[in-house]
Amino acid sequence: MATTNSSLISKQTTTTKANAVSKAQNLNFSHYLKSDAVQKTLASTLGDSIKAKTFTTSLITAVNTNRELATCEPNSLISSALLGETLKLSPSPQLGHYYMVPFKDNKTGTTKATFQLGWKGYYQLALRSGQYRALNAIAIKQGELEEYNPLTGEIKVNLLSDLVARDKAPTIGYYAYFELINGFKQAIYMTREQMVAHAEKYSAGYRAHKGYTFWEKDFDAMALKTMYRQLIGKYGIMSIEMQQAFNNDMTVQNMPNDNETSEPVYFDNPVYDAETGEVIENG
Repeated sequence: MATTNSSLISKQTTTTKANAVSKAQNLNFSHYLKSDAVQKTLASTLGDSIKAKTFTTSLITAVNTNRELATCEPNSLISSALLGETLKLSPSPQLGHYYMVPFKDNKTGTTKATFQLGWKGYYQLALRSGQYRALNAIAIKQGELEEYNPLTGEIKVNLLSDLVARDKAPTIGYYAYFELINGFKQAIYMTREQMVAHAEKYSAGYRAHKGYTFWEKDFDAMALKTMYRQLIGKYGIMSIEMQQAFNNDMTVQNMPNDNETSEPVYFDNPVYDAETGEVIENG
């Protein structure tokens, strides 16, 4: 019994210390973000001090919600959130427009926040362009696929009507399509095996299978993002905002007043596929 109590006390002590460190980190970031120099930069970048204060509140809330973000360099957090603000996307993890994801930079020994667009972000930006009459992506479940035309990308499916049973059914593939206002239509389909191969090719983290990547935490969400990215990037109409999001996905951003280049830094010097923009390998 004594050993059990000692172990419990040790775990509680460790948890208490971790919470204290996290609270201190959050407090330090909050003070930094509210400093006169940073607020001046934000006001200049966003256009006025009121927007800067609103932005500050949203970012502090996002960091307080995710303990890991407190370990990131403050400027990488600010610049990632500024990109989201420029794209008029919400930093709320619940909305899933985009995510600020900690990335360990082995060259500098620091942790930086990368800007990662979610599938809902791609969806929002596409609809905002006013060019799409219809746009959707969906996971196809076992027993639903009846026919697939690899030439047109079109499929014939009989979706399960029992939603509870559908949620439990294994996913066998992913389908995405759009129809533009002018009547142009395009669709693509990928099997789950193809999507797994895609993830292994383009995500070094997924290949490592250490459990920290979005691919491992929510494979279907990343698969839907890939479907939207592939479909819109190859065949769709891309607004200026969409192009900016497409080019800056999975990057570390620089602050507007940094002495460094203002161009985004693709984390860990990865090699990118010229067509899709996805990571091929980390150098």
